[in-house]
Amino acid sequence: MILRRDIFQAIADPTRRAILALLASQTITAGAIADNFNGARSTISKHIQILTECGLVESNQQGREIYYQIKMDKMTEIDVWLDQIRVIWEARFDNLENYITKIQKDKNHGKNRNPRDADNQNV
Repeated sequence: MILRRDIFQAIADPTRRAILALLASQTITAGAIADNFNGARSTISKHIQILTECGLVESNQQGREIYYQIKMDKMTEIDVWLDQIRVIWEARFDNLENYITKIQKDKNHGKNRNPRDADNQNV
């Protein structure tokens, strides 16, 4: 059975996100990637394998070395999802901002009233 990895499972891990950030700026070998982390090389290799299996990273062999690079077209899937979430949160923040503005207006309106006006209204 082939295990199909999901890109969101891949980016859930902070080490894999750091690897993606590293690969966003350069194409490098697994050893060079591992040099940027404190973990064991086998652990970093497993992270690279997961990123490759889900299609976020691809490998190209050049002689005896294997170079890894990020696949930006696959990153687009993440960006599309984030845009959907961003729209929801921006609407929520807009609603919160409107509510806070309303509260501040109501509070300021109450401060500007003359206490004598309240007495005169009861007459």
